[in-house]
Amino acid sequence: MERVRVISSGYYLPPRILTNKDLEKTVETSDGWITTRTGIKERHIASSEQATSDLGIEAGRMALNKAGLAPEKIGALICATITPDYAFPSTACMIQKGLGLNQAFALDISAACSGFLYAVTLAESLLLQNRAEYVMVVAAEKLSSFTDWTDRNTCVLFGDGAGAVILKKEKGNRGILSSYLGSDGSYADLLIIPGGGSRKPFSQEVLDKREAFIKMEGNEVFKVAVQKMLESAVKTCERAQIKPEELKLFIPHQANLRIINAVAKRLRLREEQVFINLDRIGNISAATIPVALAEADEKGLLRSGDLLAMVAFGGGFTWAGMSLRW
Repeated sequence: MERVRVISSGYYLPPRILTNKDLEKTVETSDGWITTRTGIKERHIASSEQATSDLGIEAGRMALNKAGLAPEKIGALICATITPDYAFPSTACMIQKGLGLNQAFALDISAACSGFLYAVTLAESLLLQNRAEYVMVVAAEKLSSFTDWTDRNTCVLFGDGAGAVILKKEKGNRGILSSYLGSDGSYADLLIIPGGGSRKPFSQEVLDKREAFIKMEGNEVFKVAVQKMLESAVKTCERAQIKPEELKLFIPHQANLRIINAVAKRLRLREEQVFINLDRIGNISAATIPVALAEADEKGLLRSGDLLAMVAFGGGFTWAGMSLRW
């Protein structure tokens, strides 16, 4: 049997850390309020000189180095992001240039916080169809550029960072076991950047109304997020014919600790099964899961043969789940 396996991972977090105490100085909030409502204590913020592709390049370079691969071995590069460098060209092309992936075709996908799992599912198809020998997936976000730092309900949530994996088709039972993707555009207005696209091009009015920043109806998003992340976990485990209790590690999208705890409780997972780095990193959209995966790998939490599941939920609404044998 042939499966697509993660052979290497990497991540990058900008060195600047913005704590809850820092936010207390600029917006009406408190460390206690943020921690209780979200579980977040700090987040990483990119410099003004850094763009999303710069973060992705660092994560991709780490993955290449760990794999011991020459850049020309990568046949395809998929970048998951909702904070691209430009409307066009794609951020993937910028990352391709920065890493010297001169044999790869490159493209972006936009599925918000579910983007990484969407991209890995696409990469799996490319590899199984022999379109490439190695595929790199990079999820990179500079959400600080699209955060309204005057809105206390959203500015406490988001950070910047990037994660990357390199995938290869191999014989054996290790690799991706199942995936599950879903979306429902009827919820689109609940989590959105309304200005800056073709529907509302940049204008003075868009700037005055602060419509170029993230807008979110938090309570409504919370309700659907718990439901769809749970659904994604159940479906991907069913398709892989495994039970949640068999998982060595469960990596959920790191958006809100209350969402993570609600999903874990319904799945009857033990505390040690659930990977959480939300307190140190915050919500970095598509990059949260690959950063968490790379950190778990770096810490030696995953060994050959371990079962792993990842689930995400994001704007669109989109949701996704994936299970694999490490």
